[in-house]
Amino acid sequence: MGSTASHTRSSTYHPNAFKFVYSALKFTQEQLGRDRKSEISGHISGPELLDGLRKLALQHFGMLSGVVFKSWGVTSTDDFGHIVFEMIDSNEMRRTPHDHLADFFGIYDFDKVFCEDYTLDTSAAFSK
Repeated sequence: MGSTASHTRSSTYHPNAFKFVYSALKFTQEQLGRDRKSEISGHISGPELLDGLRKLALQHFGMLSGVVFKSWGVTSTDDFGHIVFEMIDSNEMRRTPHDHLADFFGIYDFDKVFCEDYTLDTSAAFSK
């Protein structure tokens, strides 16, 4: 998935969800060393984007990630897929023939990755 210009849209999801997906796209491209300017070398898959979304959410919101996403109308990775494809339909992102909405379905459970698996790094609190 690559990025293009921003447009306004009518959606069931909060505008912040779209901004976050766009930020996660850039974050994931940087994390994977992909060239954001190139459609081919900058492409990331749905599961790669979802992994980047997870990491960025934990950095920004920690254990509250699921609560924040729910307030935006996002309750599963399926919803992020729908957001991505709305962004594709409004020319805010690009896709390849290999990208499918189903690539986003059931990739991880929000409660598991944002609550159960969450660990707080306390090493800095206890260092001299």
